[in-house]
Amino acid sequence: MNNLLELLLKSMTQQSSIDAAEKKTGIKGVTVLTILSYALPLLMKALTKNASSQSGAQSLLGALAQHTSNKAMPAQISEADAVDGGKIIGHILGNDLDSSVKSIADKSGVSAGDVMKVLAIMAPALLSSISSAAKATQQAQQNQKKGVDLSDGLDVSDLVGIFQSTTNSGVGGLLGTLLGGQTQAANTAANDGTALLSSLLSLMKQ
Repeated sequence: MNNLLELLLKSMTQQSSIDAAEKKTGIKGVTVLTILSYALPLLMKALTKNASSQSGAQSLLGALAQHTSNKAMPAQISEADAVDGGKIIGHILGNDLDSSVKSIADKSGVSAGDVMKVLAIMAPALLSSISSAAKATQQAQQNQKKGVDLSDGLDVSDLVGIFQSTTNSGVGGLLGTLLGGQTQAANTAANDGTALLSSLLSLMKQ
C-alpha cells in the first residue's frame, strides 16, 4: 500500500468491515463494497480540494481532532453515529453533495438513500483513519530528523536517516513525497491523499 486512498480502501473494504456495514445498514455487503469503491476516491478528492486553502485545512484539522478512534475498523463502523456521519459527508462534499451522491448511486445501481446510509456510517471512521495517518506521518518526520546527527561524524545511523529522507521506498509513496521533498505527488495527490496530508502537516507544525 503506497498511498492513503489504498490504505483506506483496504481497511474499509475488508470482509469484516463490509459485514459490520451490512449489519449496521441492512444493505447487502456486495452493494456496500460497490458504493465504497466509487465513493472513497471521490471523497478523497473533495477532502484534498477542501484542504488546499488554509481555512479549509484548519477546518478539517478541527474535525479530525474530534475523530481519533483507534478501534478496529469493524468496531468503528458498528458504533458509528449516522447523524454525525451525515453531517461530515455534507461538509466534505458541500454544494456537490446531491450531484456526487447521485453519481455514486447511478454507478452502483442503487438509490441515493442507500448511498447516504453507507457513507454516513463510514464517515467518522474515515476521519479517524486520516487523523491517524497524519499523526503517523508527523511522527515519521520527527524520527527521521532525529536520525541524522553529524556532530560525531558520519555513521551508519546517519546514512539510514539520509537514505530514508530521500527515497520513496520503505516509508512508501504515502510519506515519501512529503519526507523527501519530492514534487512528483502533484500529479496524483488529488487521488492518493498526499496533498491532503501535506496540507494538514503544514498546520500541525505551527
